[in-house]
Amino acid sequence: MPPATLGQVSFWYADIGGLPARRPALQGDASADICIIGAGYTGLWTAYYLKQANPGLDVLVVEKEFAGFGASGRNGGWLTGGFAWNHATYLASSTPQAVRAMVTATGGTVDEVIRVAKAHGIDADIRRTDELMLATNPAQLARARAEVAHRQGWGEGPDRLSLLSEAEARARISVPGLLGAMRVGGVARIQPAKLVRGLALAVERLGVRICEGTAVTTIAPGLVTTTHGSIRAPIILRATEGFTATLPGHKRDWLPLNSAQIVTEPLPAEVWAKIGWQGHEIMGDFNNAYCYCQRTREGRIVVGGRGVPYKFGSAIDQNGTPDRETIRRLTAILHRHFPDTRPFRIDHAWCGTLGVPRDWCASVGFNPATGIGWAGGYVGVGVSTSNLAGRTLTDLALNRDTDLTRLPWVNRQVRRWEPEPLRWLGVTGMYALLHAADRREASSGKASRLASLGNWLTGH
Repeated sequence: MPPATLGQVSFWYADIGGLPARRPALQGDASADICIIGAGYTGLWTAYYLKQANPGLDVLVVEKEFAGFGASGRNGGWLTGGFAWNHATYLASSTPQAVRAMVTATGGTVDEVIRVAKAHGIDADIRRTDELMLATNPAQLARARAEVAHRQGWGEGPDRLSLLSEAEARARISVPGLLGAMRVGGVARIQPAKLVRGLALAVERLGVRICEGTAVTTIAPGLVTTTHGSIRAPIILRATEGFTATLPGHKRDWLPLNSAQIVTEPLPAEVWAKIGWQGHEIMGDFNNAYCYCQRTREGRIVVGGRGVPYKFGSAIDQNGTPDRETIRRLTAILHRHFPDTRPFRIDHAWCGTLGVPRDWCASVGFNPATGIGWAGGYVGVGVSTSNLAGRTLTDLALNRDTDLTRLPWVNRQVRRWEPEPLRWLGVTGMYALLHAADRREASSGKASRLASLGNWLTGH
């Protein structure tokens, strides 16, 4: 049976009563001290910290759809503060101390997001918990051990990161074949649409202008041209993440990788008694083509994953509507990890895009000569990283020399993605190999070299 609802941006909006009424579009030519392009987490966090730093700044945010239309209103609700990129990539142009400082800075975003939400009365179903990354075969368990050791070597201590035995993991959640899990402490589960909508209201109360339904057509030093007029601003900050490829001249900067989710109907108490999951941990697995899950406040299970990961020509989904194959794959993951959910309905399926740089590592930057800055390429950990990006962009735009502006992700220049059909062939081939590796590992229990080959294809 197909999901009751497809697309319509995401389930998270259905959860709060439907899509929001749009704010007015830009009304002709305008000016501002700072113009921010994109009203997702990155743009809104940047606007927030700019006004905290200087309440007198005239900050204008322009958004093609509505605040929270993109990944900010569609993601899996993982507020982790995790360092999800290759440490060695940043180390190549930095120092071990600087990389560890970035690990610490990303880890601090969880408390900062929760602090701001509390200060401004943003109810986003925030629940402090742990992250559990499950291992269900020996190859996955070996990856879990290696990941714990690697991350502890970069400064994440045992209070933050540990390996759970089979018994310890089963005491938290019942999943077939469970052999152990990596536990990450100090994280939180959120309702993403509630957070982004609350943040938009908070920055408006601080005096930030948000113009929705306003598409940007060109960006030049001091000038943003839109479908509703031009904006003159000495500082322009691009916060377009997965939609960056839709901007003229940026087609190959960041690849828009598709991620999708399904959500069950609320599950009865007897099913939860079998599953456990009483700590509401955010949960994933150590498959090469991994999944990400959460237990919602009302007792639903959300399952996310890449499905069909990339549309030819860096195309964007239509209002969050996923394809049948992606829904089938996600449903198979749900039923594999939680077989007791088989009799229950899938209420909603949706998808969205995240920005992927060619080296799969996030960046934030600002060019004082042009007055143009950017942030993004979070590769799936944008809920927390966008907060750090907003604070860092604020310091860069205001010409502050701070600990944040000296972090190794600042002003990194990454080569562009290849032209088509090479992009499509590379990403499609990578995920085909990752899925093949998972099938081999599930049957043999031994690590498959196909996963390494798949990641090599795209530099992941």
